[in-house]
Amino acid sequence: MVLHGGPGSGAQPWWRSYFDPDRYSVTLFDQRGCGRSRPLASEPDSDLATITTQHLIDDIEALRRLHDVDRWLVFGGSWGSTLALAYAVEHPSRVSELVLWGVTTTTPHEVDWLTWGMGEIYPEAFAELLALVPGLPRGGNLPAAYHRLLMSHDAERRERAARSWCSWEAWPAEAEPPLRRRCVSPRLRSPGDSLLRPARVPPA
Repeated sequence: MVLHGGPGSGAQPWWRSYFDPDRYSVTLFDQRGCGRSRPLASEPDSDLATITTQHLIDDIEALRRLHDVDRWLVFGGSWGSTLALAYAVEHPSRVSELVLWGVTTTTPHEVDWLTWGMGEIYPEAFAELLALVPGLPRGGNLPAAYHRLLMSHDAERRERAARSWCSWEAWPAEAEPPLRRRCVSPRLRSPGDSLLRPARVPPA
């Protein structure tokens, strides 16, 4: 099970490149409100009360039952790691391994790192993100500022904000060649030499 970030960035085909198709059956899905899921969170009459962490956990379980899987590896990055951890806490007996990157539990410190901290590493991409909130002071609550844009009655403003945030969310994963090289390296076939070791979840 692959859990994308965002929230709301949607599942992308490149996620499949982390897995050997001869060994894994990979399930990707667009979480509620984004990608090919309907209704979209950007639609004016969308009920955001139905897009919660608990709803997403229930969706993952529904997919597991649909595919008749007893236990599966759960892979997630950024927000996807948060959701993976929440799913594993609620359904530990259904998770064989967790493979996580960009791990966050969405504490204020972590959110600050994933925005302002990462902005120092990727300044050009971060400048594009900040362009839509020119009045935000350095160190300000960037997610809250974008939340206001996404809740705007102006459809064009909502669309621009959504695209800008999703571009920022995808940037570190797509622009970091060392991680991607490691993920497809033959070294990963040797568990003792792996740079991305799956975490075993003890039985409930």
